[in-house]
Amino acid sequence: MLNNIDLSRIDLNLLVLFEVVLEERHVGRAADRLNLSPSAVSHGLGRLRRLLNDPMFVRTPKGVVPTDRATELAAPVADILARVRGVISTAEPFDPATSTRRFTISAPDGVSAVFLPPLLEALRQNAPGIDIGLRQLSPTQGETAPERAWRAVFADLEARAMDIAIIPSDDIPARFHQRTLYEEDFVVAMRAGHPFADALTLERYCEMQHLVVSLAGDPHGFVDEVLAKQGYSRRIALTVPNFMFAIAVIAETDLIAALPRRFAAAHAPRFGVVGVDPPLLLGDFRLNAVAPAAAMPDAGLAWLFDKLAGAEQAARKPH
Repeated sequence: MLNNIDLSRIDLNLLVLFEVVLEERHVGRAADRLNLSPSAVSHGLGRLRRLLNDPMFVRTPKGVVPTDRATELAAPVADILARVRGVISTAEPFDPATSTRRFTISAPDGVSAVFLPPLLEALRQNAPGIDIGLRQLSPTQGETAPERAWRAVFADLEARAMDIAIIPSDDIPARFHQRTLYEEDFVVAMRAGHPFADALTLERYCEMQHLVVSLAGDPHGFVDEVLAKQGYSRRIALTVPNFMFAIAVIAETDLIAALPRRFAAAHAPRFGVVGVDPPLLLGDFRLNAVAPAAAMPDAGLAWLFDKLAGAEQAARKPH
């Protein structure tokens, strides 16, 4: 059984060798990358075959071809090595100028489109070897209360599926570290010259055809909750999966949409889209960067928190 395998007798370098040979499909090129002789690579492949009870690679005139078993193991081995490298990198002294770490940040696209450009510029200047993976977050379908809409994010953070999440919620469990990046509200966005801009009444607002951003295509948003409390409703003519798509569609149609103010300020002008204050109170909210408190002793993660805050401040400066 797997639990009875003595891992102390297994050389982790064999997995590294497997990864490189799989990528190169050639023993000689793999040897060059690993700074080994071709015979040492061949010897390692022999040990790998005995360990996994499979030929793993079949020789051809042009190199080697992975077996079906090797192909099946490619993703699990890559995941194992990525996790090991992550553990090692967090244990090393962190120097952003020389670090080659990769961080994953998750946020709604209306948020990431605000902080990402200045963050990338900060990385270019101060940490050119650091890579960023960006994941799009969306609230749980059908949940309008922030304390419930973002609960799945906390599970992903604790599973280390991401390093930092940025969410529009103040309901953060105590076991998480949080830092407020900025406050946000909404504007009504429309193409330049749209007739609604000449009559910004609530009644006219409800008469318009609306676009709603919903990853799952749910034609009901928080604006509808606000309208319902005042006895109004609106027509959702279109849903799209993200804010960048929304702003492009608005530019070419008579649809209007509620967009985050900072997102609209950053991206609306190049699309010929304008934003106006809504004819009803849509409220404001804070964007909080969140990570497990247990992960914060990681100097790299703490550094990234500071850079996110700095990037947000840079985004607020007039151009």
